[in-house]
Amino acid sequence: MCWADYRGAGHALKAAREKVPQARAGLLPSLSLVGASSRQTGQVSFSEAPYADRDVRNRSWNLQLTQPLWRAASWAALDQAGQQELLAEAQFRQIEQELILRTAQAYLDVLVAQEAERVASRQTAAVGQQLGLARRNFEVGTGTVTDVHEAQSRLDLASAQAVAADSELQNKQAELERILGEPQSSLPRLREGSRLPGIEPAGLQPWLDSAREQSIPVRIAQSTLDVADGEIAKSRAAHSPSLDLTAGYGSTFTSGSISSPADIPVRARSGQVGVTLTIPIYAGGGVQARLREALALKDKAGEDLEAARRQAVAQARQAYTGVVNGGAQVIALASAVASSKS
Repeated sequence: MCWADYRGAGHALKAAREKVPQARAGLLPSLSLVGASSRQTGQVSFSEAPYADRDVRNRSWNLQLTQPLWRAASWAALDQAGQQELLAEAQFRQIEQELILRTAQAYLDVLVAQEAERVASRQTAAVGQQLGLARRNFEVGTGTVTDVHEAQSRLDLASAQAVAADSELQNKQAELERILGEPQSSLPRLREGSRLPGIEPAGLQPWLDSAREQSIPVRIAQSTLDVADGEIAKSRAAHSPSLDLTAGYGSTFTSGSISSPADIPVRARSGQVGVTLTIPIYAGGGVQARLREALALKDKAGEDLEAARRQAVAQARQAYTGVVNGGAQVIALASAVASSKS
């Protein structure tokens, strides 16, 4: 998870927000203009007369307006598009929260690695001084060669630990850089003596109730179930009649006729208004199959919602316990540090 994933999720949300205008278009008027031009040549003979060449040109244009009066499937598609937008919004919020958590974790990992590297360096320096002292004691006869070897061994171990700590620090810094998309020369450190905020509300049950109904994974599962409901409504609406208002106006011109003795130009203009009723009768069983598929997917979405709620409650309980116990541990450690300084 990194900023590129977050920006990609933003683009996906922007695309999902276009589903409602697309679905609404199925309920709005449509206007089209169609034009055509053709040429026809041939020879024709009437009453045993010699063949005569004919060259006929045709031109036409037609303006057609269609206004849906009743389309149950289009209304169902509009409702489903709204649910799809809510689903995309919840998915975007999930990625946003995950990025926040990963960034915070990576930041804290770097701070811990910096402290570990600092401790390892100091430990190496201290062991190096012990080695120097052991050598001087050996030179003046107050120490043994075993003491020197043991000090050298401790220095080698401390040096290896310092190298490992430095490598771990570089890895943690690289991970933070990958998430943020740019290198971080320095990071602000946590202030010593700062107090952790308490949990509000303090009780466990409100957090469990909120997680069960309002957590992002639950919202995603609920929106997925709503989208599945919309698909069922669309499938059922495919059986419903549709009624459209149609209107048109056009013009035609022909320069003559290939087959008629009266080879004269003809111009015509016409307009029409009417309604079109379409009643679905049979479509090879595809509508029923899509309905059964939608019903099965709704059942799956319902089970996924229940699983998401159970998982959210378990995670909320675990997080609550971790915060409470972690706060108590911080207080105990702070007291221990204060006692050691006194």
